[in-house]
Amino acid sequence: MVNQTIKKLALSAKQLIAKQSVAALKFKDTNELTNLSGILGQKKAKTALALGLEISNSGYNIYVMGETGTGRTVYVKHYLSEKATKTSTPNDWMYINDFIHSQTPKAIQLPASLGQEIHHDCQTLITQLFDVFPAAFENPIYQQKKHEIERTFNKRYDAVIDTIEQQALKNQIALFRESTSLTFSPTQEGKPLEETEFARLSDTKRKLFNKHISQLEATLNDKLSEMPQWKHESNEKLQQLNHMTIDQTLLPLFNPLETKYKAYQPIIAYLESVKKDLHINILNHLHDERSIGFKEDINKRNFFIERYIPNLIVTNEANSPAPVIFESHPTYRNLFGRIEYTTDMGALTTNYSQIKPGSLHKANGGFLIIEANKILEEPSVWDALKRTLKSKQLKIEPQPLESNFVMTVSLIPEPIPISVKIILIGPRPTYYLMQEMDHEFHELFRILVDFENHIERNPETVHAYARLIKSRADEKNMPPLTAQAVAVLIEHSSRLAEHKEQLTAHIRDIFNLMLEANHILQAKKENKITHHHINAAIDAQSERVNRISKEMLKEILEDAILIETTHQQVGKINGLTVLSIGETSFGSPVRITATTYPGSQGIVDIEREVQLGQSIHSKGVLILTGYLGNKYAKHFTMGISAHIVMEQSYGYIDGDSASLAELCCLISALIQLPISQSFAVTGSINQHGEVQAIGCVNEKIEGFFDLCDARGLTGNQGVIIPACNIRNLMLSNRVIAAHKKGLFFIFSVKTVDEALSILFEKNAGNLSLKTNKYPKNSINELVQRKLKQIADINKDTAND
Repeated sequence: MVNQTIKKLALSAKQLIAKQSVAALKFKDTNELTNLSGILGQKKAKTALALGLEISNSGYNIYVMGETGTGRTVYVKHYLSEKATKTSTPNDWMYINDFIHSQTPKAIQLPASLGQEIHHDCQTLITQLFDVFPAAFENPIYQQKKHEIERTFNKRYDAVIDTIEQQALKNQIALFRESTSLTFSPTQEGKPLEETEFARLSDTKRKLFNKHISQLEATLNDKLSEMPQWKHESNEKLQQLNHMTIDQTLLPLFNPLETKYKAYQPIIAYLESVKKDLHINILNHLHDERSIGFKEDINKRNFFIERYIPNLIVTNEANSPAPVIFESHPTYRNLFGRIEYTTDMGALTTNYSQIKPGSLHKANGGFLIIEANKILEEPSVWDALKRTLKSKQLKIEPQPLESNFVMTVSLIPEPIPISVKIILIGPRPTYYLMQEMDHEFHELFRILVDFENHIERNPETVHAYARLIKSRADEKNMPPLTAQAVAVLIEHSSRLAEHKEQLTAHIRDIFNLMLEANHILQAKKENKITHHHINAAIDAQSERVNRISKEMLKEILEDAILIETTHQQVGKINGLTVLSIGETSFGSPVRITATTYPGSQGIVDIEREVQLGQSIHSKGVLILTGYLGNKYAKHFTMGISAHIVMEQSYGYIDGDSASLAELCCLISALIQLPISQSFAVTGSINQHGEVQAIGCVNEKIEGFFDLCDARGLTGNQGVIIPACNIRNLMLSNRVIAAHKKGLFFIFSVKTVDEALSILFEKNAGNLSLKTNKYPKNSINELVQRKLKQIADINKDTAND
């Protein structure tokens, strides 16, 4: 039974939570509020981001540091969108075919939206080409000139043949014209001789015929020796006719384009090269001499499209904001662009039209947001990004890991000048890792935007928080929230921040809670979100993740895990631990035991001996020796053998928050004074006996309260915490309700002596400056006396 004097030392109900006054909110529901744009708090982060975006010099890229859920990404996107409206619209970029060196496509820069125009005009040009060709070669004037060229050649040819034919007739020889050859045959009485008839002639006549035929063949060959030259001249005239026809046909197609783009020399130069190249390909693909009435072939149309239409990789509307690109999957290809390939007869081929832009192309002249962790996960990306930022040149080339992938045809596109502000968003460890591992990192990302995890809680920020809640409710088409509901959300925000005077910057957690409360409201068909809905949503969140904590509580209640909450025990005390599994943390009591006996082993940490105790926990145990020696053994050699352990703990243990409980347990075992098991203790100590702050104080208290509540509250149970943790108390309603009824108490202590006085219900005793002794039979006097007795025993044993 805890006496009333001790209970009076307990904290008041007001100290257990920072309640939000509904009256102080000065509204009945959120309909009375205006929306809050931007982000709440984060003054330093806002200033740093603004500075980073104002400085256009090389190297002033930005790293946005902070935890997820703080609104950092949403705010950065929103701020950049506003900044983009005040930034000039970047130029369009397109790749064009280099008809001489097709493996090195050229890049052309154009004013915003002009790229779309030239792209559309070139598409129209292709359509017009198929409209006028081969029709231009079917024109009667063209056909007349063509036939005239062919007749001129045929006349020269026929004149030679006629001359030879006349000479042959004089010698009774006929000239026969076949499709591909000329032959001579002897005649008699004007008729060609058959082979049998020719054989019956006399040898003299046969020899004479053969002689004349040989002479005629020689003369024919001599006369026709100039025929290739005639054909060449004829072909040249025909080519001239074709080119003249093409020029005349293209003139009305190209004149409007050349007039429209006369101020843009790269476009004029490209149109000239297209015009020149068309002479070849029109004759090869759109000049079919074998068929008049040519039908369009889709393959031929695709050939012209792939060869002449510019590849517009980046386009912007005139007077539009600068681009703000968020790359969610920053692979090498997604960032730097890629060259695609097609299969042609089993070989991989490509051309300038297969060049695809990356996020850096799209963000050129604007802003690119990338998640830092993701960029480090992708091979070669970080090094390539550094090269790009340092050279200010954006190259499209195969990823280094693809170097063994042999391409039949590859491209080397002309690099594009780049001016882009990179914003990396990531957690703090990633920033410090990059800074440590890469000396170039700071030279390229000189601006750090640090989003804090907490926001100061004061009337101004509370009002802004309420407006932010209103904004989210409107955005998600939720009904208004009552002032009581907003008050509960603010209190829950402080609990998440683990501080009465702070609000969590993890605003996403609050938004999720609102969504779940709205779902509960819809099920009840009510029209306003009240504090009942918010509390129900909080309870539902806790219920979803409390399976393990409930199982552990069940094991304690069934005595599978031995923890007492009543009676008194020597060398036993209830400590408090926090277990973290994923994103879930919950408090759980643990029994700590200690044994002591004469010897010189010192204080043995059993957890450390079996390698379950981690370094910080072991440090806390070692501090106990320093405290005992400094407090009690300044005038004699302290010798003690003691063992301390957290019972039924089978996992790794770290942290020093159990050091206060371990010391109290050790003293209990040493002087054989029982400790009330109605208490649980948490706190870290230093060698001078000062009690230091610990983390997760709310979860620890509630973990022990749940056990006591399940067994039945006796009015004697409570938790001892460090006094410096009072500011962190944001306890649940069920704990506060029990406290108000006098069923459960929270005590705060600044020193070890204060904790001992509560646990043993006995004065710890202060050291007298006059006598340099502790009061007779005080706790400290008993401890000092026992340690002196052990020292004397050890001394006598050593002398023996």
